[in-house]
Amino acid sequence: MQPVKCSACDTRVLVAKYSEIHTSVQWLSEAEDSCPRFAASAEEGRPSAFVPSCPPLRETIDAAVRDGLIPESRFSEPAPLPAP
Repeated sequence: MQPVKCSACDTRVLVAKYSEIHTSVQWLSEAEDSCPRFAASAEEGRPSAFVPSCPPLRETIDAAVRDGLIPESRFSEPAPLPAP
C-alpha cells in the first residue's frame, strides 16, 4: 500500500489499486477524527461507515494513480495444491 495525503485536508491514508475499478483505502486514524467531511457527516448523525467516500480524497487518489504514484497491483490468488 502507498501513502497518500489528501490535497484538501492533509489526511493521510494508505492506498492500493487492484484494478481500474478496485481501490483499497486504509485509514491511519478514525475517519471522523481526521477528515472534515466525515466529521461533518458524523455531526449530522451519519457514522463514517455510512459515508461512501470523501470527494476530495477520491480526487487526490485518482490523480496519484494517473501520475503513476500508485501502481496497479497485479497479485493473484495462490495456485491450488496438487492432489496427493
